[in-house]
Amino acid sequence: MSSNPNQDTNPASNPNQPQHGIIAGHAEYIKGATEAVIGNITGSHAWTTSGEQDKAHAKASLQAATEGRDPAASGYGSVEETAGKLTGCEWMKKEGAASKSHQE
Repeated sequence: MSSNPNQDTNPASNPNQPQHGIIAGHAEYIKGATEAVIGNITGSHAWTTSGEQDKAHAKASLQAATEGRDPAASGYGSVEETAGKLTGCEWMKKEGAASKSHQE
């Protein structure tokens, strides 16, 4: 096992995704939200469906990657909270607010 303190050692998360799994999850959620908006604007059911699927997968990935995470030790604070507000992701807003309160 690696001695890297930033590596995600949670067995519930994908073993091929260390700490960067949180960032990848956020990126996937933003991608999905963007696809869903494009689908809604253009009337493309395929884009809307793909976006909603990406958002659902991202939420599951984020929950697994952060299970047992200590907000005082890790988290993205204001950045995570703002990304949640911009994309409409309640989970990101909650996690960002929790880690932000420990960073202040």
